[in-house]
Amino acid sequence: MRMMRFFSQTLREAPSDSEVSSHQLLLRAGFMRQLGAGIFSYLPLAQRSLAKIMAIMREEINAIGGQEICMPVVQPADVWKESGRWFQVGSEMGRFKDKNGHDMVLAMTHEEVVSDLVRGLIKSYRQLPALIYHLQTKWRDDPRPRAGLIRVREFTMLDSYSLDADWSGLDTQYQAHYEAYFRIFKRCGVPTVAVQSDTGMMGGKMAHEYMYLSPIGEDSLLFCDACGLSANRQVAKARKTGPELEAPQPVEKVTTPNASSIAELADFLHIPTSKTAKAVFFLAEVSDELGGTKQEFIFSVVRGDYEVNETKIANLVKAKEMRAATEDEIRKVGAVPGYASPVGLKNVRIIVDDLIPLSPNLVAGANESGYHLLNVNYGRDYNADIIADITAVGEGDACENCGAPLRLERGVEVGNIFKLGTRYSDSLGCTFTDPNGELHPVIMGSYGIGVGRLLACAAEEHHDEKGLIWPVSIAPYPVHIVVLPGRQVDVQPSVDWLEQQLTDAGMEPLVDDREESAGVKFNDADLIGCPLRVTVSERALKNGGVELKKRSGGDAWIVPLEECPDVVRATLKEMEA
Repeated sequence: MRMMRFFSQTLREAPSDSEVSSHQLLLRAGFMRQLGAGIFSYLPLAQRSLAKIMAIMREEINAIGGQEICMPVVQPADVWKESGRWFQVGSEMGRFKDKNGHDMVLAMTHEEVVSDLVRGLIKSYRQLPALIYHLQTKWRDDPRPRAGLIRVREFTMLDSYSLDADWSGLDTQYQAHYEAYFRIFKRCGVPTVAVQSDTGMMGGKMAHEYMYLSPIGEDSLLFCDACGLSANRQVAKARKTGPELEAPQPVEKVTTPNASSIAELADFLHIPTSKTAKAVFFLAEVSDELGGTKQEFIFSVVRGDYEVNETKIANLVKAKEMRAATEDEIRKVGAVPGYASPVGLKNVRIIVDDLIPLSPNLVAGANESGYHLLNVNYGRDYNADIIADITAVGEGDACENCGAPLRLERGVEVGNIFKLGTRYSDSLGCTFTDPNGELHPVIMGSYGIGVGRLLACAAEEHHDEKGLIWPVSIAPYPVHIVVLPGRQVDVQPSVDWLEQQLTDAGMEPLVDDREESAGVKFNDADLIGCPLRVTVSERALKNGGVELKKRSGGDAWIVPLEECPDVVRATLKEMEA
């Protein structure tokens, strides 16, 4: 490809609203342009890299028995209503009506469509196991798209679906994906770790996320270096230290001016934060008895030395959406912000952490500004609708398995796998007959990787101050030929010959034949980041050939022109290995 005809343009500076390195470099190098919040157009360079990523995905999923299909982006809402997710998923789902007034959905994922296919095609145990997949567009109306391709609203995803007759079959296909995903990420040059995760809106029995560890990640991850435990903070648990036993004491109301936070309260009363009860409030949108939705006020209580885990609470109440309650909403239920407790409140859903019933004589709010209650005891002074682990695990907390301190890191989710079990088979009637003619539900798994996000993580992992440094496996072009016209020697015949030789050998180069200075061309070559640069110039030809230089670093060297194709092939093979 000649850059003179290239449908792209490099930028000297990144747009001011670009936040992270991958976003800035992919824009500056001419890989993409933004159309709207979380919506991007992929230009030729990005499209070539994405095609290589998808080819790797196809190879690895085909290798574990996958069969590629293609399912629609636009789906009738009826199948989502059958599964129940029409009522469970909030505003993130793209909903609209067609011209006939029918409810329609823009695909967030394809479990419902797969289930509709399965109930029409799978009849007998002889048709199982099966594995189907596709690479298709998804839409999720994320209210806070950020960091370029890291968090978008429209994206392409590899999603595959395993179908089995028994749970051991699901375990086998789950493990096959677990290993295949690591191979995909390794081939794309993105180091990942797998962590236990929340099943979220997907439902099911178990889930793992593949995380690219990076400070730009929005996910908090906990690791135990002693026993190997790894988990997303959303689901991580810690070994909690129970308090010493003591007899319940009478409740006593005390004045606590200007002590509306746990830290201020503990300092004022000269007590540890572990002797306080922290109140955190949410407003959740949940399903009602008629299949609609209702607003529910959630009053959660944890010990003052812990933080609340919002995901755990949302899962407990099966919230479609959940947010922090406003001060006005808190006052409407009879509580006072900064001085609240569940003591004396009615018509409020109370959820307490499982450590609260074991912690006697805590200090809690008096629901009156400037006052707290001493010696509040669960079971005597108030009760809860739910007792569960609702704490957020943090750096240094004790590992649930072995008690060693946990390490906290940030990560970007690049893939996930779910054991769905019969979650969708039961609701959509996906059954098969066994050898005895008895009906059983098909047991399903779901597995996904965001293609654009994987590209962004590769860019985040492989760059320097000059630009991108693509792994050979997913580089848009393996070779970047920089043409520097001479005054005494015509370099064009050498360029034409080399371009043809490399193309015929399957190493199609990007040729910079623009009428720009050498400095501009070298800067753009570094910015675009093809693995190997070949400079064809009068000086190099006079010195015996053409100049080769790896984008990853090292000195340039001269290779005779006629040997260049073989040297390029060998060098790329060495770099890929």
